[in-house]
Amino acid sequence: MHFSRCCWSVQLADGILPWQADLWSLLANRHQHAHAYLLHGPAGIGKRALAEQLMALLLCQRPDAHGACGSCKGCMLLAAHTHPDHYILEPEEVDKAIRVDQVRQLVGFVTQTAQLGGRKVVLLEPAEAMNLNAANALLKSLEEPAGDTVLLLISHQPSRLLPTIKSRCVQQACPLPGRQQSLDWLAGQLPDLSSGEREELLTLAANSPLAALKLHGVGVLAMRMQVVEGVKNLLKRQQSPSQLAEAWNPLPLMLLFDWFCEWAHLILRFQMAGDKAELGAADMQKVIQYLGQKTSAAKLLAFQDWLLAHRQKVLGKANLNRVLLLEALLVQWASLPGPS
Repeated sequence: MHFSRCCWSVQLADGILPWQADLWSLLANRHQHAHAYLLHGPAGIGKRALAEQLMALLLCQRPDAHGACGSCKGCMLLAAHTHPDHYILEPEEVDKAIRVDQVRQLVGFVTQTAQLGGRKVVLLEPAEAMNLNAANALLKSLEEPAGDTVLLLISHQPSRLLPTIKSRCVQQACPLPGRQQSLDWLAGQLPDLSSGEREELLTLAANSPLAALKLHGVGVLAMRMQVVEGVKNLLKRQQSPSQLAEAWNPLPLMLLFDWFCEWAHLILRFQMAGDKAELGAADMQKVIQYLGQKTSAAKLLAFQDWLLAHRQKVLGKANLNRVLLLEALLVQWASLPGPS
């Protein structure tokens, strides 16, 4: 499931996430830090939160084995986002590339002397957003950073990084929480939800607890209920594609395309494995089984191709008419059962 990078900027209580405790202990107790770390792992598991804790530790004037003190001048400036020796580099627009001129500005910061006399710390997320020229511009700073500078690179897809970038960093896989650990953490964050609602949130977030928290913030459970009811009504001919497209116009397009891509995949899985298929998506199981029995593989594959092509256009922020795009999607969905 796709979520833009801003999805991970959720408000968390101070402290290390439970599944990061062992890794944090190793990092916080290092006597000498590497000049560059690559923190990698799936989106939504807390890499940014870990990097921010490490940045605070590295800039703190009185750190201890637990982390930054929170009260020195460095900590106070960092909390106010005015610390002169920290630098955060992200795409200027969500899902866009980090450009070479952005990296050149960063290189200028790296070459400067630390104004508070300690370290300089750079946080760059996501590292795979750097285009080729930007990545090449960063190589010199990664190899020989000026002064006492530490670069913290965050990557959700490290396979997309240049080997020369990865080789110049200490690569650190970030731990994934188990499902029960995620649910326990969500229970602390969202105590007013039922256990079933937290289960559903975590499933919709592909088992990423921070993504689940963000999805709750945008009301995803109500959206999901609206969409599932709509697709069922469409197959029963109780609503038309145009009616649903208008009703869904306020909903996030990427979320809708991700759900339809998932459902198309599950229908195909059901066709291949029958009742032995593990479908998940409890709210859509009967629909998936029905369409698996009534839809030809050729028609389903054509629908998948259409979904992926138009999902890519949405990702690329193409100038699309939302209502017409949704109507086209729903027309194809409604026509799945029946002859090729």
